[in-house]
Amino acid sequence: MNRRLMAILTLLLAIVPPAFAEGSAGIDSGDTAWMLTSTALVLFMTPGLALFYGGMVRSKNVLGTIMHSVFAMGLVGIHWVVIGYSLSFSQGNSFIGGFGHAFLNGVGVEPMGSIPHLAFVAFQGMFAIITPALITGAFAERMKFRAYIVFVLLWTTVVYAPVCHWVWASDGWLFKLGALDFAGGTVVHMSSGFSALVAAIYIGRRAGYPKDQILPNSLIWTVLGAGMLWFGWFGFNGGSALASGALATLAFVTTQIAAAAAAMAWALAERIRTGKVTVLGVASGMVAGLVAVTPASGFVGPMAALAIGLAAGVICYWAICLKPRFGYDDSLDVFGVHGVGGTLGALLTGVFASTYWNANGKDGLLLGNVDPLLIQALSVAATAAYAAAVTWIILKLMDIVGGVRVSQAEEREGLDLTQHGETAYHL
Repeated sequence: MNRRLMAILTLLLAIVPPAFAEGSAGIDSGDTAWMLTSTALVLFMTPGLALFYGGMVRSKNVLGTIMHSVFAMGLVGIHWVVIGYSLSFSQGNSFIGGFGHAFLNGVGVEPMGSIPHLAFVAFQGMFAIITPALITGAFAERMKFRAYIVFVLLWTTVVYAPVCHWVWASDGWLFKLGALDFAGGTVVHMSSGFSALVAAIYIGRRAGYPKDQILPNSLIWTVLGAGMLWFGWFGFNGGSALASGALATLAFVTTQIAAAAAAMAWALAERIRTGKVTVLGVASGMVAGLVAVTPASGFVGPMAALAIGLAAGVICYWAICLKPRFGYDDSLDVFGVHGVGGTLGALLTGVFASTYWNANGKDGLLLGNVDPLLIQALSVAATAAYAAAVTWIILKLMDIVGGVRVSQAEEREGLDLTQHGETAYHL
């Protein structure tokens, strides 16, 4: 027994790098403080997503829906430090990273730019957590919980990690082509949005949809969740500058402007179409603007962010209105907001990008250069096709092995009781 314990301890010591003294050369305390704050803000978005989604489902599925986001904080949090970070950012090939940083081997508080390496790992880990949680809104109220766990682990490994590597790792093929994605338009929103569309179609409609009226149990929760998402998004986009300074300020301001513009544009479109402005519509518009500006936030100026937000509010609303014509049941409109919004934002980044705002970016179509838009279009097509195809394969294999969807009886009773043995409300 002692020999086994010693072997385990030896293994752990072998993969833990030596400690570095406080105040290591190259590390800026202000940048580090901003990155730690941003990391906390991005983590805060996942409980916000839980409330945002949880308020939109029926009362019998509230806890099951919230669990999808909350459980990801633990599940993907572990996956990230074991293999997720390594597959995403360690040296590998153009498609995926290797296992050089598995179990955070070789990762310590040594400088990465002006922040500790571990701060970068933690910040990126919060992105990895929320991305598969976004997909769950598409199959809300009908997936087995054990199937959800397997899906998240597989999807994070074979979809999120490769796409992240393509776009953000120095040896990724889209990075080398010059694709612009400041904070996750393709990596987070397009990958989750197109995967959500495939999941909704593959798993099928909820029982009674669209004939039966399926009403949200609490729009108050949804608005609270939207507010938490907006608040956390300042870390999501501003933190992607990886430093506290002018670029973080730009991303912070463009984030605010786009969210505000999209909320108002969605409200106006809704008023023109239905004669009323709904709370759910304004909250959805906020999120659509945040999604669309994400890839552009550090490459465009404030007025470009205004245009992106206005476009997102109208186009994402239109996309959701078209959903009944196609007959699929994307329960909480993940594709309409994240898939369409992420695509729109990625393309408009190629239109509005300017080196005036970010010398490491490019001048886009509006400044006479078509190449950035073409590269963005390639990035969009590759991300959408890969995420959709691999998600379908994952679901098909899971369905063959153990099934994905709950039984009709379980769906009627609700996922809270059948999957978790508890209820949200005792009235």
